[in-house]
Amino acid sequence: MSDEKLKSEQLADIDYNPPSKDWMDVKPVIKKGTFNYPAVEASEKYLDLPFSRKWDPRDDDWKLPENWKEIVLKGLKDLLGKYRSFKVFMDICVRCGACADKCHFYLGSGDPKNMPVLRAELLRSVYRNDFTTAGKIFGKLAGARELTEDVIKEWFLYFYQCTECRRCSVFCPYGIDTAEITMMGRELLNKLGLGIDWINTPAANCFRTGNHLGIQPHGFKDSVDFAVDDLLDFTGIRVEAPINKKGAEILFVVPSADYFGDPHYFGFLGYLALFHEIGLDYTFSTFASEGGNFGLFHSAEMMKRLNAKIYAEARRLGVKWIIGGECGHMWRVLHQYMDTINGPADFLEEPVSPITGTKFENAKSTKMVHIAEFTADLIKHNKVKFDRSRNDHWIVTFHDSCNTARGMGILDEPRYIIRSTCNNFYDMPENTIREQTFCCGSGSGIGTDENLEMRLRGGFPRANAVKYVREKHGVNLLTCMCAIDKATLPAVMDFWVPGVELAGVHELVGNALIMKGEKRSGDLRGQPFKGEEVKEHV
Repeated sequence: MSDEKLKSEQLADIDYNPPSKDWMDVKPVIKKGTFNYPAVEASEKYLDLPFSRKWDPRDDDWKLPENWKEIVLKGLKDLLGKYRSFKVFMDICVRCGACADKCHFYLGSGDPKNMPVLRAELLRSVYRNDFTTAGKIFGKLAGARELTEDVIKEWFLYFYQCTECRRCSVFCPYGIDTAEITMMGRELLNKLGLGIDWINTPAANCFRTGNHLGIQPHGFKDSVDFAVDDLLDFTGIRVEAPINKKGAEILFVVPSADYFGDPHYFGFLGYLALFHEIGLDYTFSTFASEGGNFGLFHSAEMMKRLNAKIYAEARRLGVKWIIGGECGHMWRVLHQYMDTINGPADFLEEPVSPITGTKFENAKSTKMVHIAEFTADLIKHNKVKFDRSRNDHWIVTFHDSCNTARGMGILDEPRYIIRSTCNNFYDMPENTIREQTFCCGSGSGIGTDENLEMRLRGGFPRANAVKYVREKHGVNLLTCMCAIDKATLPAVMDFWVPGVELAGVHELVGNALIMKGEKRSGDLRGQPFKGEEVKEHV
């Protein structure tokens, strides 16, 4: 199905009847719109990854190394020995099916291999064949199968049709985390040089320049300076945005899309306005110019390499602690893996808000506080003033981004901020939000144009919930706290729910914030506040 011919009524016509063949006998079909382009050789070589080469998933020959099977089985053995959770997840699944209809990709495609239980079986079947007595004796009767090239192709197709969102784990009676299984599968694929470009190239850029987009220090400064000028135009106030300021109290780290992409940028303006108004002593870093961590989608080692720059810069600049912006996978890494792979950050202080005196005990080890926690605390202590009517042109709902909601437990803070800054807020149905939130359908590095059909299929459940509040309440703004969501959900909304815009939570903060000495009649997008006209600049 070509991109031009994609129509919502076609993608919504989903056949949930499974094939008549046994799943092991159904070969993978790699077609346009359902896979991601391979990583380019230059990025793989820069990261010193093995078997970099030019290859095409649509070709029969993937140019695998001669000893590819030995590499995979040795890698699988190493992972089983290194991660006790992985070994447990391989052994304890009883295939009850509680997770089957919880994956957005299964709901959007009807493909049984997108059921989390069956996606895990793609790897578990090889594990049984080579690492269990029952599998070696009984073979297929025990759910075992031999590792073949078709199995590798199946792994590539379906482990990159998993966004590692962990919704399935919420419903698993044994707590199996299929996202961790996907991570192991991807790590094995990368040992064969079977990575995808929208993971490995951003990782290479981040390793080289400190951010996914490859923006160099002067480019970062130009972007921040441009934002300062824009904020002056919108508010009449010139703020300071320090960069590489040694001795600042706080290092502020954001995803690179915040100062480069739309609609992320409007939330970036909101950060600058807020920090100016409260007089925060902070600094950006030109090298820690990226909070996001595509290493999470590649391997534990890559995750460690990319996260390290934040703490290296915190040490170099001599800050006391760190605030992180609206990003998803930055926080999954920090909240769940930081202490094991990089930390604890003993050279920093336990975060205490210089404005309210609140001690953020949950950040005792990482020394890094989420911007939503920080802002919610300011509001609770009446340290900022808002005019909620300034957001009256928006009727708002909130998408719980997977990694900050399920992965970090930030559920109430963003809603508290939204309700404090706007008058019209409506949550989506309860089985689609908070811990049970649906994914954007494009996370974990698979939000590419060539993969558009699967992105739209994966985004269907989230879009369906947005459609409900749009039809019931007239919602026209979907807010979230994840850079990937802000980048990929606009296409999902345009396709399934036209007329719904995307925004970060701190865009609403910047709109409603009453700043001393301000002169403005419009929001951070340059749109007039409801009932007012934009004053033309002469």
